Amino acid sequence: MTEELSERRTAVVIEDDADIRQLLETVLEQAGFETVSAANGLDGVEAVRTHNPLVTTLDVSMPGIDGFEAAKRIRAISSTYIVMLTARGDEIDTLQGLDSGADDYMTKPFRPRELRARIEAMLRRPRANGDAPAVAAAAPAQPAPTAVAPAPVAQVATPPLQQQVSSPDPTIVHETVARHAAPVGQSVVPIIMQAAAAAPDDGEGWLVHRGLKLSSATRIVEVDGTEVDLTRSEFDLLQALMESRRRVRSKADLALMLRGESYITAYYVSEADKRAIEVHLANLRRKLADSTVAPRFIETVRGVGYRMTSDD
Repeated sequence: MTEELSERRTAVVIEDDADIRQLLETVLEQAGFETVSAANGLDGVEAVRTHNPLVTTLDVSMPGIDGFEAAKRIRAISSTYIVMLTARGDEIDTLQGLDSGADDYMTKPFRPRELRARIEAMLRRPRANGDAPAVAAAAPAQPAPTAVAPAPVAQVATPPLQQQVSSPDPTIVHETVARHAAPVGQSVVPIIMQAAAAAPDDGEGWLVHRGLKLSSATRIVEVDGTEVDLTRSEFDLLQALMESRRRVRSKADLALMLRGESYITAYYVSEADKRAIEVHLANLRRKLADSTVAPRFIETVRGVGYRMTSDD
């Protein structure tokens, strides 16, 4: 089935506005997808059940069941990548959308190029069943979009990589700082690129930390021997934190990681992106039964980001 999906690159568009539905069909078809459309949530869920798409775009305000309920029903039957598109820009709507099982959330009016870039970034991440990233599938006739090169910036001299890794103090990591291109009038967000620390494992490919175990090969997470069911985003965030150990990962850094742009520093990270990370981390902690007051696994470094707790 995976091979069939990779070859077809099917996308389901669930949108009650005919004009927006046609625009989404055009954007996805230009990206090499075959599209199947539905004008309401119930028909959309059935279309996902029938066609088992790689990607699903989902409106929130629709007749019948709304997008939040549709996302829950879709997530119960499919591991399709879900992108919610809605005119609702309030924080509570973003949080509810992500909590319903969406992988990404964009507000209308949206930029078609940004939508396509976000979808391609999602396809570079493994599906829930541990398959290879979907972007490795048979490519469409036209070339995939390429990242726009950032505007020239003043270069910062940094030590060679070997010098960074071989620092005598393992807690000191040389940093290369680049600034994100932001909309006019908004602050530019610095993203810090750091050398990764070696993550502890049990010799069998599992990352381990105080009774928490994660296998990147099988995408299985266990707490004290009990398997925990995580979404793709929650798993990827936990893996990034476990691999980084005590090194702090900022919300902007983690947002870029989820978008597949960890080492591309020309992208703006919005407040909505950062809030999405907060929601994912809150859901992750809840599933791990991890307290924010006395954390066993993940701790918050106020004003900076997140890291794993001490091994002690």
